[in-house]
Amino acid sequence: MGLSTQVAMYLPQLRRFSRALTGSQQSGDAYVAAVLEALIAEPTALNPESNIRVELYRIFCKWWESISLNLQSAPAGSEPSWIAAAQKRLSGMPPLAREAFLLMTVEGFSVDEISTVLGRTVPDVQTLIEEASSAIVEQVATNVMIIEDEPIIAMDLREILESLGHAVTGVARTRRQAVELAAQKKPGLILADIQLADGSSGIDAANQILADFEVPIIFITAFPERLLTGERPEPAFLITKPFTPDMVKAVVSQALFFETKARAAA
Repeated sequence: MGLSTQVAMYLPQLRRFSRALTGSQQSGDAYVAAVLEALIAEPTALNPESNIRVELYRIFCKWWESISLNLQSAPAGSEPSWIAAAQKRLSGMPPLAREAFLLMTVEGFSVDEISTVLGRTVPDVQTLIEEASSAIVEQVATNVMIIEDEPIIAMDLREILESLGHAVTGVARTRRQAVELAAQKKPGLILADIQLADGSSGIDAANQILADFEVPIIFITAFPERLLTGERPEPAFLITKPFTPDMVKAVVSQALFFETKARAAA
């Protein structure tokens, strides 16, 4: 496969990233076009021996960082409400932190890959992502409900969430408790384990809650392969057991950043 063909494969993704980064379709597409023109003029800038997608984003970010840019908001009413909300939150982040956060949450790059794309050390990237997450929390600190039947895990989650500035409204151990607690407290975010104490499903509880009101839901499971099959509706946000505090913080930030409900099939 030729180099130009490989680059073309990733252009839709690069346009997505550029639009999110700049705040508008027009500005985003203009940056992608500028990068392509630069590659045509100097094709050796792209190392064919490296991961082409990583290389393409590396060159794009180098260009973006070298040019002064004012975020342009899309015209009012031209974007879905959750996209408009996400763009508003982006504008409150420092530029480099915005890059790192979008590379992770939207484009799915690993921390090591982001390190290569941005030309920063891994610890620097982790700091940038933490900075972005903190900026989001400052804007959208919320009440969180936990659906988890293991007391120790629930305690760990509560501690992590409260360290981020969120308030935990309660912990439910069964589907029935979860539905009742959600109806009473109307949380702004839910963390739901898949398998609950009475043999019920956290997915069933979540979907029953979503039938009443919209709320971002993060599912927690030790067996992600059972959910992420590509054969049915799947959760948008997932934490895999055993989890680390950094993993929870990152996924919570993603869910609140995009502010959209997450539904999965039972």
